[in-house]
Formats: sequence, structure tokens, C-alpha cells
Amino acid sequence: MTNTGTLSRLYTGEGGLDFVGRRRLWYSITGVLLLVCLLAIIFRGFTLGIDFQGGTKMNMPAGDTETSQVEEVFTQATGVTPQLVQVVGSGDSRILEINSERLTDDQINKARSALFERFQPKDATGVANPDAVGDSTVSESWGSTITYRMLIALGVFFILIFLYIAFRFERDMAIAALAALGVDAVVIGGTYALIGFEVSPATIIGLLTVLAFSLYDTVVVFDKVKENTAGLLDSRRRTYAEQANLAVNQTVMRSISTTVISALPIAALMVIAVWLMGVGTLKDLSLVQLIGVIEGTFSSVFLATPIVVSLKNRQQKYRAHNKAVARVRARQEAEGDVDAQDVDDDVDAAASSAHATETVAAPRQNTSLVPAGVRTGIVSLIAL
Repeated sequence: MTNTGTLSRLYTGEGGLDFVGRRRLWYSITGVLLLVCLLAIIFRGFTLGIDFQGGTKMNMPAGDTETSQVEEVFTQATGVTPQLVQVVGSGDSRILEINSERLTDDQINKARSALFERFQPKDATGVANPDAVGDSTVSESWGSTITYRMLIALGVFFILIFLYIAFRFERDMAIAALAALGVDAVVIGGTYALIGFEVSPATIIGLLTVLAFSLYDTVVVFDKVKENTAGLLDSRRRTYAEQANLAVNQTVMRSISTTVISALPIAALMVIAVWLMGVGTLKDLSLVQLIGVIEGTFSSVFLATPIVVSLKNRQQKYRAHNKAVARVRARQEAEGDVDAQDVDDDVDAAASSAHATETVAAPRQNTSLVPAGVRTGIVSLIAL
């Protein structure tokens, strides 16, 4: 089959790719990702922004100032190397920001004086003024409060999601959805720890957003799985795994399209935030969303539904159903002259129509008005 043919079949929902049958492979890939991400989180840790670890933030009009020169002047004046020196905004409204560990009042005054003497920043009236160099101190308690509230929000989010999916679909799907969301959160966090991206409040907001995106994609697949497996146990044609795999094939192109459509504006937002406007908040928000959209698509297609199938195959009724399907197929192979569809129909009818079975098995009553002896005589005369 050519690549064009495969894409065409995927587009029409007839791709026939074995997503569920290869679930051990997806579990292995997920396990490796989780191991790497957890090790990165444990040993490297997160690069927390000033809002989480506290510190001093100074700012002044950027003008034509180079960040390397500002970093050098600041370090010489305070004896402290800044954690971040960046220019945000665009045009005449560009602001140069300096983030560092918490400074004493004396260090702040020395830094303000040194920055003013070297760069002569101007105030709103266009006059060079020492007050154009501003400063603020961020307490680490504010960051811990944000973290605490984030964890509460995440816990409430998971509980509500479990209850909704368990009520709307079933418990196994709720468990699979939470497992997929947990993988998403760990992978995103591990990516930030491994690469060293700074974690800011905007990152937390973006994380909650992409978890909702991943959940939406998963629910779409689950809805199709529920539709395909309705009345499954009354039939012996397909197993639960096969019907679930069909559902993934029918929705995979939609998941890919949603990912591409979501990723394009996020990438555009990153370009605008970093190169045009220099807005750090937009950069943090778009970065976590871009990572999360890609990871969310992986978990909804390759992880959530296979987990549901694994949970189902642990239940006795589904194991018995799988064996019944295997017996029917073995019978079809042994009886090559019997049409497969007829065999399926016969087995389905025998499995789901107890009343019809009782009717066939019951002796037929004599409802004729002619006595049996008279009927026998008439038959004999006709034969003569």
C-alpha cells in the first residue's frame, strides 16, 4: 500500500492501523519517557522564576541598551550576578528587566546609581532621571501560595474529570483518562526540567489549559469507542480491542487536524511574543501550550484507549467473550464451505435469543381440527 493510499484511508477512517494491538510498544515508550522526565525533575529540578523563589526585580527604559552591558554594570555594583536580564515590549515602550536574588537596600541603591550613571535612562517626560530606574521585591511566600493553590486546582480538576467520565462513559475510561493526564503532566514537567525552561505563573496557567485540551481529545475518542462497543457482548464477530482500535482509526485524523490547527496559532504567538513584542508572559504561556498539545495528542491516541482495553481484558466477561470470538473464527476456518456471515448470524442468534431457543425446543402442539386417525386414512387413500 502506498503512503498516499494509507493517508487516504486514514482520512476516511479506514486506515486499519493497529494502535491497540501495539499497546505494549506504546507502554514501553511511555515508560521510558516517564523515567527520563522523573529523573530530570528529581536531579535537575525546575528553574523557578522570581515569582516562585522570590528576589529583586529592577527595570528601566531599554533605549539602545545592550543586556550584556547592563548585566556587567549590575554585577559590579552589587556583587551579585543577575538571574535574568531581558527586554520586553516593543518600540518606545521597551522595558529592560533585571531579576536577581533578594538584594539589601544598600545593594539596590548602588545598582540604581550605577545604572543611571552609565545609561542615563529617561522618564516619561524625556528627561534623564534616577527615578526612571525602578525596583520591587518579590517575596518567596507569594510563590509558595501560588504553588499551593495550583495543586488544589489540579486535584479538584482531576476529581471532577473522573466523576464526569465515570458518569458519562464508564469507570474504566475515567481511570484511563486520569492516567493519560498524569503522563501529560509528568512529561511536560520533565521537559521543562530537562531543558531548563523557566517556570512562571503563566506556565502553570498554560499547563492547566493543555491538560483540558488533552482531555477533550481523549473524550472524543472515548465517545467513538462507546458507540462501536455498544451491544458487543451479544455478538461474536469482533472483540472489544478490535472495536476500540476501529474507533481510534476513525478519530485519528481528527486528532491530528486538531493538533495542527492548535499548534499553528501557538507557534505564531511565540513568534510575536519573542521577536516582535518581547513579552515574557506570552512566551511562557505559548511554550507550555505547544509542548502540551503535542504530548496530549500522543496520550489520547496511543495511550488512553489502549489502557481501557487492558482494563477490559482483565475482566472475566470480556476474556470469555474473546475466547468465544476465537472459537467462532476457528469454526469458520474449519468449515470453509460455510459463509462467515452466516456463521456469525447463527452464533449471534443463539447467544442473544433465549426466548427463540425455548420456542424451537418446545414440542409443537396439534392445532388441527381433524383427528389423527382420520388424517392417516386420508393420506393412505391419496397414496393409492
